[in-house]
Amino acid sequence: MPERIELSATVGESEAGERLDQAAARLFPDYSRARLQGWIKAGELRVGGEQRRPRDRVAAGEVLTVAAEQAEAVNWVPQAIALDILHEDEHIIVINKPAGLVVHPAAGHGDGTLVNALLAHAPAMASLPRGGIVHRLDKDTSGLLVAAKTLPAHRSLVEQLQARSVGREYLALCLGALTGGGTVDAPIGRHPRQRKKMAVVTHGGKPAVTHYRIAERFRHYTLLRVKLETGRTHQIRVHLAHRHHPLVGDPVYGGRLRLPAGASDALIEALRGFRRQALHARALELLHPATGDAMAFECSLAADLAGLLAVLRREDPAKPGRSA
Repeated sequence: MPERIELSATVGESEAGERLDQAAARLFPDYSRARLQGWIKAGELRVGGEQRRPRDRVAAGEVLTVAAEQAEAVNWVPQAIALDILHEDEHIIVINKPAGLVVHPAAGHGDGTLVNALLAHAPAMASLPRGGIVHRLDKDTSGLLVAAKTLPAHRSLVEQLQARSVGREYLALCLGALTGGGTVDAPIGRHPRQRKKMAVVTHGGKPAVTHYRIAERFRHYTLLRVKLETGRTHQIRVHLAHRHHPLVGDPVYGGRLRLPAGASDALIEALRGFRRQALHARALELLHPATGDAMAFECSLAADLAGLLAVLRREDPAKPGRSA
């Protein structure tokens, strides 16, 4: 049976006048803002026995109570899957995820995921929301991902992500010779007709902001350094496709393979052999949930993407005068 949660706290002078969800986050610091908002909307977190909205203000002396069921611990099977661990302590673990590894169990991927591997490595993570995962990388995106090992660390990381204070930089190889960097500020939501895809939409989308600058130029392609302000599903892939510069190898947003006119046999072979989106999470910055220390991580390119770039440097060099 799920564990029953019973909590109570009194609004003090420091919380008086705040929104209910903000005050609840201060008074119940072991729980994430998202979970508290869910309890408020479900009527499980009340003020003086009354249900209120997350944005309603609270007054000093009012009593906040929670009567809710704790989500049952995940029952996914731990699996001994090799992990490339860049950092680990009692609070967090930072992984260099290979392309091809699904992050979270879901329909069609009940096992063989990063979560299954984490549960074998650190069984206590089974008691955390989503097995400690606070952000995702697509199956075929390689690179850095941080997971929480304790509930307070999970809450801290989620709040840092919501506050957009987590620094994330990606390397993305896209189609076309860009002349400069830029920003895409365009809302993302479900594609209106193809429901398994995301798209830039005019109504009902969530705000999404992507910044990019040129890392390296080729004649027909550009390697970009991309930073996210938001973390929407497939954000980089959708935004660059929206700008008509889809990622090389992207099976969902890239369309059919387009080969440059006059491409060498070596380049054609390399492009045809690269069967995933050319996207790598290379850098991650965050505040340690326990100490507050600034932490920064970097990881080298996955071998397949590094190999493709080597072929491009040899077979598709930028025109003279166009080096980045």
